[in-house]
Amino acid sequence: MRLFRPASYPFAKFQRIKGMTSQLAHLPEVERLSPACIRILGGNPGQFTLQGTNTYLVGTGPRRLLIDTGEGRPSWLAALKRVLQEEEATVQTALLTHMHHDHIRGVPQLLELVPDAAVYKCDPPTGQLNIMDGQAFQVDGATLTAVHTPGHTSDHMVFIFREEDALFTGDNILGHGTAVFEDLGIYLRSLAKMEGLVSGRAYPGHGPALPDARAKISEYISHRHQRELQVIETLGSAQGASSASGDATGDRAWTPMELVKVIYRDVPESLHLPASYGVIQILRKLEEEDKIVSEKGDKWRLKSRPNL
Repeated sequence: MRLFRPASYPFAKFQRIKGMTSQLAHLPEVERLSPACIRILGGNPGQFTLQGTNTYLVGTGPRRLLIDTGEGRPSWLAALKRVLQEEEATVQTALLTHMHHDHIRGVPQLLELVPDAAVYKCDPPTGQLNIMDGQAFQVDGATLTAVHTPGHTSDHMVFIFREEDALFTGDNILGHGTAVFEDLGIYLRSLAKMEGLVSGRAYPGHGPALPDARAKISEYISHRHQRELQVIETLGSAQGASSASGDATGDRAWTPMELVKVIYRDVPESLHLPASYGVIQILRKLEEEDKIVSEKGDKWRLKSRPNL
């Protein structure tokens, strides 16, 4: 059976909010994070983009690498132009982490500013160049190696920053909260791959830089496994939902929303619908692993009690 896959961009960004404090830390519009890395915010702060999309100017010489382009907001373009003037540099190559519009819509504005910049993306549209898994991009002071890490999107790439033993994580890992995904099983495999790539910091697609990429990735993996365990335990419980036979055993079928009302009982009800999208992803993974079965089109129950 085909489970619903959310297409709505705001809902798809929901889990960025869950782990946030009520007030995000202030991030400057432009900040030098290391001798070879300057973060320029996309000028698009909001409920689903946190302080805004992070774009990064990388390198130390006259030709630099740019990671992501934000939405092309005028403030971002002005900040990029100002930084390039101050650095006496230009953009040699732009690397796009993935297809979401808050990371790629600034490409036309970039090319107005730097017409000869090469733009790379996994599965690119016409006019852009393809990023290959393992491909290296080098400028003075920076060597970036691309790693294909799908799950958040099918085209998602992260970049190892060799000189700093650091990782540009795109939206697979964020500076606040947790990320969402198109396919949970694929996403978890990508996180496992990322966990062993570096031992230094993480430069995420949104939010502040993280001091320990490996620790944060391990935290994400643990969080996802905990959510999966909660779904399994709830499916095996006698709370809330009713079985076809009307009994009160753990062998009963649940809708995604019934699961949400138990697992996310402390989350405002207004966020239950977007929360259900993550639950659906867990149900898809468990069904593929033959741990659960679907009933009546929109309910699921345990096939057999898994070894937890």
